[in-house]
Amino acid sequence: MIFKPLRGFVVFVIALALAGCGSGEREVDLAAKQGILLVGNYGEPATLDPQLVTGVPENKILAELMEALTALHPTDPSIVSPGIAESWEHNDDFTQWTFHLRENAKWTNGDPVVAGDILYSWRRILTPELGAQYADLLHIVRGAEAYNSGEISDFSRVGVSAPDDFTVVVDLVQPSPHFDHIVVTPGLGPINQRAVEANGTMTDRRNPWATLENYVSNGPFRLKQWRDNQLIELERNPDYWDAANVKLNAVRFFPIDNSKTEENLFFDGRLHVTSTIPADKIPYHRKNNPDLLVSKPAFANYYYYFNVEREALKDVRVRQALSLAIDRQLLVDRVVQGGQSPAGGFLPPGFSNYPTSTEIIYDPDRARKLLADAGYPGGKGFPDHEILINTLESHRKIAEAVQEMWGNELGIDVGIYNQEWRVYLDSMDNNDFSIARAGLNYGAPDAYGALYWMGTGGLFNRGNWSDARFDKLLEDAGDETDLTRRNQLLQQAEAILNTELPVIPIYWDRDNLLLDPQVKGWSKDLYNNPPFKYVYFESD
Repeated sequence: MIFKPLRGFVVFVIALALAGCGSGEREVDLAAKQGILLVGNYGEPATLDPQLVTGVPENKILAELMEALTALHPTDPSIVSPGIAESWEHNDDFTQWTFHLRENAKWTNGDPVVAGDILYSWRRILTPELGAQYADLLHIVRGAEAYNSGEISDFSRVGVSAPDDFTVVVDLVQPSPHFDHIVVTPGLGPINQRAVEANGTMTDRRNPWATLENYVSNGPFRLKQWRDNQLIELERNPDYWDAANVKLNAVRFFPIDNSKTEENLFFDGRLHVTSTIPADKIPYHRKNNPDLLVSKPAFANYYYYFNVEREALKDVRVRQALSLAIDRQLLVDRVVQGGQSPAGGFLPPGFSNYPTSTEIIYDPDRARKLLADAGYPGGKGFPDHEILINTLESHRKIAEAVQEMWGNELGIDVGIYNQEWRVYLDSMDNNDFSIARAGLNYGAPDAYGALYWMGTGGLFNRGNWSDARFDKLLEDAGDETDLTRRNQLLQQAEAILNTELPVIPIYWDRDNLLLDPQVKGWSKDLYNNPPFKYVYFESD
């Protein structure tokens, strides 16, 4: 299992070496002269179908290929920029949004981007047969959840309409002050119907429309080449509505799931930017390479899922014991070392007018008592379980530290199971784990959406947890138009989450990466990395 990406990676290294042969120049310098950005990208994308992706490696690429109604702002995470919608407005209680599409947006096959492409996209993602996980994002739209569940089959009953080719009107079932943030997501952007249906049916998950030969996109870049486990290259899209302001000629994404290798490639002059940094090297780079280090809040959390249907883990006392036995401060100081903060609750800082929780603590004495009360004194009789991680040494180091804490404090022996990215996603999708690492990057500063997806059947509720009290509080918050009262209800809901612990919050994340000084337009304060349409080289 582990040899496939390494074999591909050797090919990648050789290819880069050959590219720079004879010139005496570093690969990053040659690429910069050509306007080509070289990017480390965690791992090989599982797919580039925007409505089927679930992970960071895919979304980083899709953000450059596909433009949605709105787009990430280059410097301010609290607002969004125009995308294919050049303007939008909402009614007084945020239950109806109207988006006005620009008339000069095009697909790479020459078709104009029109309102009907949004309707087709939303019909596709909500069609039950497709099984799109991010369909939940649209459940706030009137009739969308009923259509997604198969309760209704007439899409005209879903609250999205196109009065003309360049207007999209969306009716919601409850107030959503940050709906313009939600529709930044590539999976909620337009899809080209002609491209999809020329290659198969709308609901066929294996439809090859999202392959190199058939890909049709509308973003600042278009797909140029895709070599499995080696390289995905995007080139500037000359038909993009704002092509004149896109400075880069191309972006090359390299799937590298070893952060030490990625770091070495950076200092060998073969990457302009890494996806991460080895945890034990962050203090060194902070001291010795501050001009190369980008370290910024990530508006994300890192946590462990529990499969609450598995033996022992269905007992809330066991979940609480496992949480209380983790010394998060020690973990971020000695293991993670990237400026992360110990998680005091599920939601990280950054949500609008929402105070962060301090409920999650370290208390090993109480942890031992709870485990004993659950029938496992000193860990005796505790069933075999494993922590599922995807291939990245930082995940393994964290898992090993947690494994040691649980062994020392509770007397239990939990294993660690590593899987490649695609296999890991399949395991998560199929609920095939006992304990699994995960992380969430939040796109909208609205606590409602982040908590809603942890409810019964929610998008990020991977462990099959359900709590009627939690669901009711989310339902009440969704109907509440007073934003202060709404956040109070959400705090009560998070308190249940922090007590019942279907997930263990570990830390509130921070992005740490290495960036070549030649690269400009890269905000060091923005949650998320900047859209590459704003990135350029110093010589440009």
